[in-house]
Amino acid sequence: MRSGQLRQYQITVQSPPGGQDDDGNPRTEWWTVCRPHAKKEDLSGRELFAAQAAQSEVTTRFRIRYRTGLSSKMRLLCDGVIYNIEAVLDRDGRKRELQLMCSSGLNNG
Repeated sequence: MRSGQLRQYQITVQSPPGGQDDDGNPRTEWWTVCRPHAKKEDLSGRELFAAQAAQSEVTTRFRIRYRTGLSSKMRLLCDGVIYNIEAVLDRDGRKRELQLMCSSGLNNG
């Protein structure tokens, strides 16, 4: 992937509460893992009624440079929107690019 394509957004990848902070206290908030540059592509969207309220869900793909340690237990933030990471894909297996398949709207982390 060309570096110019990744200038679209800077995202924040967060890990769920768990473990301990630097002082040995249990974590209670999501904490930042990394802040890579990414390309964002909205793939699909839908609206539905749940619990007597209209809600929407959007499926989005974020492309970033390859890095280890990311999983579907994490979430990411982009322009104030919380995205749940559904899958982390290295499509060609060459460790050059990761595709983060995400959803937003129904469950924000």
